[in-house]
Parts: sequence; C-alpha cells; structure tokens
Amino acid sequence: MADEKAARRYAAAIFSLARDAKLEARVGEELTSVSEAIDGDAALRGFFVSPVLSRALKERTLLATFGSRVHEIVAHAVVLLVRKRRETLLGEIVRQYHALERAARGGEPLTVTTAHPLSAADLDALVKQLESRFDKKFDVETHVDPHAIGGVRVMMGDRLIDATVAGRLEDLARNLFAQRT
Repeated sequence: MADEKAARRYAAAIFSLARDAKLEARVGEELTSVSEAIDGDAALRGFFVSPVLSRALKERTLLATFGSRVHEIVAHAVVLLVRKRRETLLGEIVRQYHALERAARGGEPLTVTTAHPLSAADLDALVKQLESRFDKKFDVETHVDPHAIGGVRVMMGDRLIDATVAGRLEDLARNLFAQRT
C-alpha cells in the first residue's frame, strides 16, 4: 500500500513534467520501454534492484544504457529512483502513469481480446456500440490471444464480457461438472 502511494506520487510528478512539455505519450512509451527492458533481462533486473551496488555505478550505467535513447524526463526519473533507492517501484510507476494518461484523455480503459486481429472497422463498430450502451468514452487496448479460439473478450474496469469460444467451452464444462455432482 505504501509502495503504491509512493509510486502514484512519482507517476504524478513525471506526468506533470511530461504534460508541461506536451510529451505525455512519448514519456509514457519510453517509461514502458525502460521498464520492459529492465524486467526482460534477468541480469539487468538484478543489477537495477541490487541494494549492494553503489548508486553512482547504477546511475552511470543506466544513463549510458538509456540516457541518449529516452527523453531527459524519463532518464532523470529513473536516476531519481536509484538515488532514492526506489528502483523496485518502476513497474508500478509505469502503471500509475498510464492511468493518469488515460484519465487526462477522459477515457476509461477498455481491453479487447480476440483470437485474431480485428479490422479497424470491426473494432470501431464494437467500441461505438459499447460507448453508446455504457455512455462512456473508452481508451482502447487490443490483444490477440490464440487460446480464445474465436469471439471477443472485453474488459472494462472490473467488468468482464467473455464471448469467446474458449470462455463458452469453460462455462459448458463447469455446468456439466456441476450437474454430475
């Protein structure tokens, strides 16, 4: 809980700087890239979160690795996390940052998962139907999950609409097992 609060404060500060520079999207993408790069490499992750290594060494290494590839807001944010020994908050800061970004755009998060990529027309039609039904604007994120087999799974906040073939098969199996007992 305390880490989430701290991450929210860092994310709010980073978002404020990005908004002032009119770089909200770029900073968000670059924060995500840095976080994914660190999480995707076990050695880099170990280096980044190690309490044994000196802060100066971490700062130099991170600036050499990411400094010229990301905006200075992102570079300074990552260095600040190292200086304050808050490296483990990076993933949560990224999540909080994107939540602030969505809130600024006025859209509620909407995740659409299908077995195959939807055409732009199909996605637009689905989103328009959901926006009119729920009287909300959505910030849409799409995912492809071959395990869905077919159909669509929509996640809006804590509401799930599962109209995938896999979801229907799971429901059928659950009902069959419930009847057997």
